[in-house]
Order: sequence, then C-alpha cells, then structure tokens
Amino acid sequence: MSIINDETYLRDIIISFLLAGRDTVASGLTSLFWLLSKHSNVVSAIKQEADRIIGENKELTSFDQMKELNYLQATVYESMRLYLPIQFDSKFCQNDDVLPDGSILKKGTRVTYHPYAMGRIEEIWGEDCLEFKPERWLKHDGIFFPQNPFKYPIFQAGFRVCLGKEMTLLEMKMVTLSLIRRFQIELLTPPSPDQHPRFLPGLTATFSDGLPVLVRNIQPQP
Repeated sequence: MSIINDETYLRDIIISFLLAGRDTVASGLTSLFWLLSKHSNVVSAIKQEADRIIGENKELTSFDQMKELNYLQATVYESMRLYLPIQFDSKFCQNDDVLPDGSILKKGTRVTYHPYAMGRIEEIWGEDCLEFKPERWLKHDGIFFPQNPFKYPIFQAGFRVCLGKEMTLLEMKMVTLSLIRRFQIELLTPPSPDQHPRFLPGLTATFSDGLPVLVRNIQPQP
C-alpha cells in the first residue's frame, strides 16, 4: 500500500481482495465440514494432532504451532482438491502461443480449465482420485508435501497465483480447528456413501440447499 499513489487503483484492489476472500472461504469451509461429517476418522486425526502439538484442552498460542499441524493442512488441501470454491476459470491469450500438447492458440483466444474435473482424473491423481484421503499430501514422516501448483491449480500458479492464498489457508485451518475441538457437528440429514453435494450456478461454488447441521458442545475432559 505504501508504494501505490493511485488511490482509486488501491481501493479497487482492496475491494477485490476482500470480496474474493469472503465467498470463497465460506464455500471452502462448507465443503470441508460436509466431508468431515462423512469421515469421523479424519476429525479424530486432526484432534489428536492438535492435542499433541498444542496441548489437550489448550488454545492455539502461536503461528509456529499452526505450521506444525501438517495433517490439518493436508485435510484442507484434500477437501479443496475435490470441492474447490472456484470450480473453473478462464484466461485470454495476450499473444499467439502453442501449448505443450501442440495446440495452437491465437491472440485473444479464451482458454478455460476445470480444476473440479482435474481433481477427479486418474491420470493426475491415481486410481483413488475420488476418495477423500488427506494422507496423499503427507510424506512418510507425516510432513505436508505440496503438489505442483499446475497439477493443483486451486490458487492458480506462476504470475497468477492468488494473493490471498496464505490468508485463505490460515482462516480455514483456524476456523476448522476451533470448531471441531469445541463442538460436535452433525448433518441434520446423515450423508449416504454415494451422496454428493449439489451446487448453485455461479462463480463461487455454493451448496444449493446450504448445509443444515446440529451443533453440540463437547464437554472438556476433567
């Protein structure tokens, strides 16, 4: 902000930054809690990791502690691999170009890619591509290992990488951790194994019927 003299430009950037981070984070968290409701083992693993690093019934006290929550990070990444907030995106060619597969693109051509579909392609993610497996993001020592951003373009890549990437991840992890350690969250309609969410048409993926849940307090251990 200190190096920008054009206040109109700065205002537009800030508004774009705030709006882009509002609906997308809400969408990402909705999908994440829908998945967690179907995978109690993942919820247990997140809690066990938090108790080990932060301390049982203790509050998060530092950013360093958050960085050590590798399984939580993997869970957020895996959730957005399957149900990302922005399911497709487009770019326009500034100049004539040739894609790696030999496709010739003329200046002004619109190219659309579909990360929602990419997350379900065996050639990219393997035979278990339809499974929710945070472990796919962890090395054998349990350390989170990111994939090539062009393979996982949830936050785009290269010069187009999302400015709010780190803030988004931090928000999602903090909200998820705070809620599952304090509350038991259950869907009002228990999900079936083959059930998938339905989304409203729009730029940001939104559950068509919302996510009605029942929230109960978790009694702290004596």
